[in-house]
Amino acid sequence: MATMLFVNLPVKNLKQTVEFFTKLGFTFNPDFTDDKATSMIINETTYVMLLVEEFFQTFTTKKICDTKQSVEVIMALSADTREKVDEMVNTALVNGGNASGETQDHGWMYQRSFQDINGHLWEVVFMDVSSMPKG
Repeated sequence: MATMLFVNLPVKNLKQTVEFFTKLGFTFNPDFTDDKATSMIINETTYVMLLVEEFFQTFTTKKICDTKQSVEVIMALSADTREKVDEMVNTALVNGGNASGETQDHGWMYQRSFQDINGHLWEVVFMDVSSMPKG
């Protein structure tokens, strides 16, 4: 069995966060969804657990960082084409996300970034590994 990954992120408003990511094309596992949390499906082994801040806080004694001031993690998602990178980031921006950093175009790799409505950083990247420079 492949190792599964569950990224846990605190969110201010679960309903608004689900609406935001639904517009980006993500789906959620209803078996792991209630008024405090949901499981956003990335693929069959990777999930992002979106937890209302008060519920998230029950899993740690550390203070939740203010994502307007600090970065706790940057999630990077792959896309099948450059156009898919642009589509996802543009959809995020139209639906309340914010641009984050400059577009990176290295020929073989194309990347754009955004902040979701909770301030978490996301990168979307297309890589053509067959065109990657050697060495």
